[in-house]
Amino acid sequence: MTGFRKGLFATVVAIAFPLTQAGAATSSFDGAWNVRIASSSQACGNGATVAIGINNGQIASSSAAVTASGRVAEAGNVNVTMSTGIKRAVGFGRLSGASGSGTWRGAMCTGTWTAEKM
Repeated sequence: MTGFRKGLFATVVAIAFPLTQAGAATSSFDGAWNVRIASSSQACGNGATVAIGINNGQIASSSAAVTASGRVAEAGNVNVTMSTGIKRAVGFGRLSGASGSGTWRGAMCTGTWTAEKM
């Protein structure tokens, strides 16, 4: 293997290893959650509550109107993408026990989210 290929292989392994670890979330986060989404701007709406489910660390929406996908890492770190129609937002945060919080950002809006396990 040439030096370039060895370096490329090492980089791919270094990136892939943490991603495989992130998918193995503890079962304490699995279940149904209510997520309250708030915007920092009146122009972006008053907010909403969305039901999501977590199964083996994978996030999915329980609503036909909102698509959610992402992961919860074993330590509770959340990385999620939500979309409805052509609108899309990316959220980051942390779950701990039966609650959590974080921030989100879209093309023209930003805000916060809080979550409670049902």
